[in-house]
Amino acid sequence: MSLIARTWSERQVILDNRGQICRNTAELLESQLFLETVKRFLAELRARQSPLLELLAPLGAQNDMAQVQALVTVLRELGRMPLARVRESFPALAPLLNQPELLHQFVEELYDYWRRFDRFLVCYSEERGGEELDQRPYRTFNERMERLTHLVRAAYRDICENITGTHPRIYRQVPAGVQVGVIVTGKTWPCPGAPYRVLANIPFIRQLMLRPPLVIDPPMNKRTGTFQLVGDNPLVGLDIDPAEWLCYPARVGPLTVFIYFHQMFFGLGCSLANLFELAEDEDIERGPDAIYLYGAPAEAMARFGELPTVFYDDEAAGLFVGAVPGEDRFGYFGYLKKMVLTLHNVIVMKKLGRLPFHGALTRIQLRDGTKATLLIWGDTGAGKSETLEALRILGDEHIRELKVIADDMGSLEIAPDGKLVGYGTEIGAFLRLDDLQPGYALRQIDRAIIMSPQKVNARTVLPITTLAEILKGYAIDYLLYANNYEEITSAKPIVEPFASPEEALGVFRAGYAMAKGTTTAVGLVQSYFANPFGPPQYRDLHEELAARYFEAAFRAGVYVGQLRTRLGIPGYERKGPEAAGRELLKLLAERGSGKCMPGTVSAAQAAQADSPDRAAPAGSGRLEHKLTREMVSPDLVD
Repeated sequence: MSLIARTWSERQVILDNRGQICRNTAELLESQLFLETVKRFLAELRARQSPLLELLAPLGAQNDMAQVQALVTVLRELGRMPLARVRESFPALAPLLNQPELLHQFVEELYDYWRRFDRFLVCYSEERGGEELDQRPYRTFNERMERLTHLVRAAYRDICENITGTHPRIYRQVPAGVQVGVIVTGKTWPCPGAPYRVLANIPFIRQLMLRPPLVIDPPMNKRTGTFQLVGDNPLVGLDIDPAEWLCYPARVGPLTVFIYFHQMFFGLGCSLANLFELAEDEDIERGPDAIYLYGAPAEAMARFGELPTVFYDDEAAGLFVGAVPGEDRFGYFGYLKKMVLTLHNVIVMKKLGRLPFHGALTRIQLRDGTKATLLIWGDTGAGKSETLEALRILGDEHIRELKVIADDMGSLEIAPDGKLVGYGTEIGAFLRLDDLQPGYALRQIDRAIIMSPQKVNARTVLPITTLAEILKGYAIDYLLYANNYEEITSAKPIVEPFASPEEALGVFRAGYAMAKGTTTAVGLVQSYFANPFGPPQYRDLHEELAARYFEAAFRAGVYVGQLRTRLGIPGYERKGPEAAGRELLKLLAERGSGKCMPGTVSAAQAAQADSPDRAAPAGSGRLEHKLTREMVSPDLVD
């Protein structure tokens, strides 16, 4: 039996497992883990001067550890025989058995105390004479996670029944073991040398199992500031212990990003499983396009200022490197998601010549055969996802399929035939619970990771699509800016087309939005192209790309306009997206009937526009290989 607490904090416990889990409840109650649980629970009872401490009165002036040992012995014996027999067989323990009701209450609260933590299990693949667990993951998870859950519940029930002498009438199969299990293994990848060698011995997650709904309460519930491009590699001078870190190798659109997270952010790091697909072994062996350290030593990051959320362009190594310090103020999933997407955005601009977008990209097919690809572009909290969910509900009897390609971030490409083509980055969505349709979260709860449900900006992370889908490439029909701050008037309809690329660029470039509490910003704010994640840091490059892409959009007949969701206006949090969804459905129906066609550009505008098949900057060898292997640009959906 091998089961030890790797780390234990106020919020979480991480268990290391090398070998078999306990075979029975007796082994579990004999484990160091059980002893540590009782010890910590007693410390908490003493801290709050709980009435349950009366149970220990018969022990007199024994020291704390002696009291822990006495209680653990009592509970171990109660795990295998009734209270009366324990009293007879172990007279020395009798004083602790004279208040069975109090003892029963103690066990109930001990059980609740254990389940209060976010609980994780790390299984190391190379063990048992070289047998690799990642080659039989389901069996591994079944043997360890399922067994541990069963043993913890069984031990609790055995002890309670032996105290009370009765069986429960109602059984609740609560998740009593661990909520997340990971299989990790060492991997060799083309490390560029110093300063990257500090990462060489950190194991990679190869499989992950969740027990949804997973509810976690991270230290923070919103993000502050932006990610700064710096001239110094944040890996320089780092001294880290590989035993405290894991790597989640993520597929982010066409890219591979090695996301290293410290154990203090274990729950957030594992939540990536609902957002990004795990990279294949061959992706790891080929090496990353970017590296991100989430939870870097704070003292080493202090050189970057008060808000050291930074990334670096290592041109010599062909890598981008991001880092955020290991402090509670950065314990919010947005610091994981948005830094990764920042790295994606700057890479696709520099290496692929694509235009990144901050928006929701959806493929819609109506029952009358009408098909359209819709990109709603806008800042966090602008109403993109909310409008699409309203459209799905309102149009249920008209919509045959609503396929999400990108929920938050993606990129655009100009195809050889001049079409504007969209790609996604994530297989999941990070959604505000407050702005979703009533009941939506409950319908999805069997797959959900829920964060800070009792706080403002409560969130859920849900898987919504596949890697193949986000890489497929869809020709854009509608490109709309999500305006969440303006009221509707006769001069400002819900959907309003732009007359020219210049008019559209002016609105997109200004990037106005009413802040919704997802960050520390308040009121009406501005963000360059509603996307602070890469474009402002490379503004000159982005300006060139934006001008070319918006001209191409008009030339290709894309409907370019703005969509007034009113999500940021009090009282319209639900009604605004519902009205916007209804208007979109009407627009799609008119498109199917031929009454509403996408806008066109003049011959002069077309002549001024750049060639649609203008060559993009060459990518790295790793990136080029992935694009030719996976992307299907020649077979774009119309």
